[in-house]
Amino acid sequence: MQELLEYIVKSLVSKPEEVKIEEETSEGMLNFNLTVALEDMGLIIGKAGNTIKSIRRLLVTRAMAENNNLRVNVSLVESK
Repeated sequence: MQELLEYIVKSLVSKPEEVKIEEETSEGMLNFNLTVALEDMGLIIGKAGNTIKSIRRLLVTRAMAENNNLRVNVSLVESK
C-alpha cells in the first residue's frame, strides 16, 4: 500500500525526490506520515482538500479489499 501512495504522490509533485513516507501500525490502524517539499504541499492538499481526501479514499478502499479490520490514515507532515 505504501508503494501505491508513493506512486500517486510522486506523480503529482514537482520534486519527487523529496517525497518521504513513514509507515506506523498500531492496533488495527495503519498510518502513513507523508512529507513533501514545501512548495508541493498545496498540490497534495488540493482545492478544499480534495486531493488529499481522494488519496486517503483510494488507500482506504484498497485496505478494505485486502483486510476488513484495518483502518488507514494519511497525514501530511510539514517539511523541515
